[in-house]
Amino acid sequence: MAGRAVILGAGESGVGAAILARKQGFEVFISDLGKIKEKYKNVLRQFELDFEEGKHSEEKIMDASLVVKSPGIPDDAPLIIGLKKQGIPVISEIEFAGKYTNAKTICITGSNGKTTTAMLTYHILKNAGVNVGLAGNVGKSFASQVATEKYEVYVIELSSFQLDGMYQFKADVAILLNITPDHLDRYNYQMQNYVDSKFGILQNQTEKDVFIYCSDDNIITEEIKERDIKARQVPFTLGEPEKTGAGISNGKLIIQLNEKQFSMSILDLSLQGKHNSYNSMAAGIASMVFKIRDDQLRESLSDFKGVEHRLERFLQVHGIEFINDSKATNVNSTWYALESMNKKVVWIAGGIDKGNDYSMINDLVKKKVKAIVCLGKNNAKIHKAFGKVVNDIIDVYTMQDAVKSAYYLARNGDIVLLSPACASFDLFENYEDRGKQFKAAVRDL
Repeated sequence: MAGRAVILGAGESGVGAAILARKQGFEVFISDLGKIKEKYKNVLRQFELDFEEGKHSEEKIMDASLVVKSPGIPDDAPLIIGLKKQGIPVISEIEFAGKYTNAKTICITGSNGKTTTAMLTYHILKNAGVNVGLAGNVGKSFASQVATEKYEVYVIELSSFQLDGMYQFKADVAILLNITPDHLDRYNYQMQNYVDSKFGILQNQTEKDVFIYCSDDNIITEEIKERDIKARQVPFTLGEPEKTGAGISNGKLIIQLNEKQFSMSILDLSLQGKHNSYNSMAAGIASMVFKIRDDQLRESLSDFKGVEHRLERFLQVHGIEFINDSKATNVNSTWYALESMNKKVVWIAGGIDKGNDYSMINDLVKKKVKAIVCLGKNNAKIHKAFGKVVNDIIDVYTMQDAVKSAYYLARNGDIVLLSPACASFDLFENYEDRGKQFKAAVRDL
């Protein structure tokens, strides 16, 4: 036997880790403090795995030789501290799965744009005939794919929480899109702790590996100066491209790598807006590392369909356009959303505040927002931030009321934008549930 693996959390990543652990010969026990979804219970039963829900039985957990924990469980939870005191390794599902595959990895992190960039990179490689899987924060869990598939390359979206549980894992290509304050509640409200977490994506990289980053992001460029980075550095910028890197010149997106130059008009990109130019450049550089042909890259960058719940232009009702940006769980995401709006906005915002600083969007709100609908259990911070800037601010507690109120506040030619800038767990299961309820409520108008 390989030992006893205890999996904490029976969501997508936990169930994937359990399947892989069983395949590798571990005795497996899964423990979830909450309720396990029926679809995951069925998988656990199918693999005849021992599990519990609604509690953590310490005697069964402390008996582990290895613990794989869900990224949602904080490192300072008493159970985790207890395990570490006993010298029991506590790792993430990504770290665990990485031990059992020789596939190449393109790993993507950043405060915003991760999912779009991961899905776009996957789209380009898949269309070019690469045997590629999509994993991490998006798609099926990395561990379950390592257990059941034979991919040669993985595109992996990584949150800071996942990076925190990774030690031996290495990205062949690491992409760092941006760093803005997010999840500071998990990092003792210390920005440097969060920055260190994001730079974890570079761990174990060698001269053979590639580090792709945004050189317009001051936090990233300052941090690079402080670090000894072994990987080959390839920056991207909205300005002129460097000799090795990507940029924009005379309305063209240009990527220069390995003596090759790729270019296409930014008007031909399927993803429009400044933030999406960054995402397209990052995905384009990663694809060129894997020697994707110019014509295939150009085609995929121009026909990509985008991501559900991320600036999803959904429906028009009586000349009012409804946009679903439920995935905007921090202020910076909402900044991007508002920055790309070209009509008057009725903004639906609110939820669980993660230490938000709304001052960064004050000017945009003043310029573009005519009314705010606050959807959350505690909206005091939003009222305080924008009470003097926006005349109409109302509070609601269900998505149906939010959509109806926004509809009455909007006029023909306006936009109703759901871009909460907050986590969703006070009133919804997750941001997908919030986005789906938004779309259902708009359809009901």
